Amino acid sequence: MQYHHGVTKRLTEVARKAGVSEATVSRVLNGRGGVSESTRTAVLTALDVLGYERPTKLRGERARLVGLVLPELQNPIFPALAEVVTGSLAQRGYTPALCARTIGGISEADYVEMLLDHQVSGVIFAGGSYALADASHDHYRRLTDRKLPVVLVNAGVEALGFPRVSTDDAVAVEQAYGHLRSLGHSRIGMVLGPEGHVPSRRKLDAMIQAAGWADDTECVERSSFSMEGARVAATRLVERGVTGIVCASDVLALGAIRAARRLGRTVPTDVSVVGFDDSAFMTCTDPPLTTVRQPIETMGQAAVDLLVTQIEGAGVLHDELLFEPELVVRGSTAPAPGR
Repeated sequence: MQYHHGVTKRLTEVARKAGVSEATVSRVLNGRGGVSESTRTAVLTALDVLGYERPTKLRGERARLVGLVLPELQNPIFPALAEVVTGSLAQRGYTPALCARTIGGISEADYVEMLLDHQVSGVIFAGGSYALADASHDHYRRLTDRKLPVVLVNAGVEALGFPRVSTDDAVAVEQAYGHLRSLGHSRIGMVLGPEGHVPSRRKLDAMIQAAGWADDTECVERSSFSMEGARVAATRLVERGVTGIVCASDVLALGAIRAARRLGRTVPTDVSVVGFDDSAFMTCTDPPLTTVRQPIETMGQAAVDLLVTQIEGAGVLHDELLFEPELVVRGSTAPAPGR
């Protein structure tokens, strides 16, 4: 093994402190055998006393650190989840490490490597690439190989086998659709996430079931999870004469309201819009948003419970826990035009 100057200096210091040869220190640091337990302890103690970090593989016990990996912090639902999860972890004596992906920043796979380097005890993911059927899932296998406790928040691709804590997407759509139907809307459309997005797929399946759609091409538009993407998608629906729009997130719903306005329509007189999440400030939008609330408080607590149960070796629940959402009616929905 080649040592640069700084490492040689460290070897000398540690050897002197521990009262052993540099060769012995080198053997301990590289995890080789042929060193008595007492000598090994003396070398590691010397490292600690001198303030040097132990090599990763010699740290032994995983740190009481838990990674929370989020796709973004723009949508207020993710900071809301972070608040619940970090608070709940801290109460259990774990230190949360918040990792949020940013445009052009660190990828989810890179965050996983960083968390593994830090010897975390477990990881909670929300809205990651596990929810996208066509994304790369290799980095999750690294976690499985290490037998690291993991919990996913909301639906993901089946093959990963991690425990999941999800909002019942089917119930969410039944509530939104039922609400619009009760207001007399018959031309109802959806703005969903990308094609392979599993929660969107579930919402679509539920709508096909509830509305009896034979063909969804006219009524469904896909979007990235951005307001501008949703505005473009919803514009197409409104131009086709849709009067009620069910959206896969509140951010998408705000984009749909903007689309209607730019086309000279008013919300809710001409077009009714329903969001999904009930994230912060949706009571303050114009109009205040009718939306289906995810029970984030309960879900965040459940995710931490599941993770800590795994960390403490009390077994893994491989099922998906489904949580009931709740329709919150505000000002963005009204009777269909002509009613």
